[in-house]
Amino acid sequence: MVNKTILWSAIAASFASISNVLASDSDVLALTDKTFNKEVLDKSLMLVEFYAPWCGHCKALAPEYELAATDLKDKIPLAKVDCTENEATCREHGVQGYPTLKVFRNGESTEYRGTRKHEGIVSYMKKQALPNVSDLTEATALNDFKESDRVVVIAYVKPDDKETKETYDTLAAKLRDDFTFGLVTDEELAKTEQIKEFPSLVLYKQFDEKRVDLSGAALKDEDLTNFIKSNSIPLLDQIDAENFATYMESGLLLGYAFTDNEDDRAKYDALLRPVAEKFKGKVNLVHIDASKYGGHTSNVGLKDGEFPAFAIQNLNTASKYPYTGSDVSTTAFEEFVENVFSGKIEPTLNSEEVPETNDGPVKVVVGSQFNDIVLDKSKDVFLEVYAPWCGHCKNLAPTWEKLGEQVQGLKNSNLVIAKLDGTANDIPPEGDFKVEGFPTLKFFKAETNEMIDYNGDRSHADLIRFIKEHSTGKIELEVPVEEEQEEQKEAKDEAETVNHDEL
Repeated sequence: MVNKTILWSAIAASFASISNVLASDSDVLALTDKTFNKEVLDKSLMLVEFYAPWCGHCKALAPEYELAATDLKDKIPLAKVDCTENEATCREHGVQGYPTLKVFRNGESTEYRGTRKHEGIVSYMKKQALPNVSDLTEATALNDFKESDRVVVIAYVKPDDKETKETYDTLAAKLRDDFTFGLVTDEELAKTEQIKEFPSLVLYKQFDEKRVDLSGAALKDEDLTNFIKSNSIPLLDQIDAENFATYMESGLLLGYAFTDNEDDRAKYDALLRPVAEKFKGKVNLVHIDASKYGGHTSNVGLKDGEFPAFAIQNLNTASKYPYTGSDVSTTAFEEFVENVFSGKIEPTLNSEEVPETNDGPVKVVVGSQFNDIVLDKSKDVFLEVYAPWCGHCKNLAPTWEKLGEQVQGLKNSNLVIAKLDGTANDIPPEGDFKVEGFPTLKFFKAETNEMIDYNGDRSHADLIRFIKEHSTGKIELEVPVEEEQEEQKEAKDEAETVNHDEL
């Protein structure tokens, strides 16, 4: 472990030899196929952006990246590579999309996991420059360290407590990308921070209550992780694309206050802050700018354009709980959050109307009938979740219809071929899956409701083979001879093409 001031001096010196190939108005190093290895591979720490000039996300990142480079100048270099002109370097480093940011240490790279905002880039790279745990031995170093980032974690441990030190080191190594960790073993120095018990952990913040303490019995890794993550999220922050992942990783219910003007935001802040304090560590509450993210209302059961509004979402199951009460007060919101958290309120499901007739070869499923049809334990159900605009779904449609007609013509069959419009209907929690893309094909077995993913080719023949392999009853479905022959011919042609290409 090293003193922070000494560390930063060493880092600045180590980068003094970097070639001055920057434009006069930029602190970002522009690299090429010819200069990349020379400028990057022998440096102890560097951030590199791989980009394309036409990329909209790259254009949005550019000014933030420039500001970060200026802030980190003479400490940590930031560089960029234009992949449209330097394809060899980008290919060598596995760049598959733009922008891609990688942290390089002596030639070895890891993915950059921070935000794409100026302050976030600076904070993330400063953490990368520090050891896992910084040893703090003087009051000045301690005070500077406490103010060095938005969230700082410091453990106060007795010099001979090796077990807690090892646990803390392991924790810091795991969370170093997200938090800054310090250690104080001088008991007199600890007293200046009003530490009365050892070991103790203090989380210093530049928001809310500024400081949160955890002390007493031996500190375990899981306890420390939960403590840090639950207390590092502001009570009522503004949510956007940059910090959404933080809330996802917390695993807690997320309550959104949708507002589209400052007056409504201030009003809802006053109403919800006591609620956020009461449910801290159980439910996260956030403000969301309805003028920018109004489209998110459909994901939480609200109507776009009707603001202000409040709703809760379970990010693990995608369940939604819109607040529909007329009482807009702290008491009403508190009761609503409590009932959602305790399970007294059922989630709202998007669902189309139940079809008047549903006796076609492919059974139509809507959200409100999902459990009745798909989870009917007397049936095997092969379900397609589709989107009306999806090209792959349109290609599959005639094959899926043909499959349904074959099954419908069977005697004493317990198999159902079904489809659900995933853009208009939610999967209930009992369905126990998320739709990651279209079409999604799932097979639910009778008696157990065991769910099996279909990841094979979407040909008629392969679908039939899959059904025969997994169905609980005897299914008299056969692949038409002409289809079998056509598939064999296509496979042969493909093999010959591959062999020809390899020659």
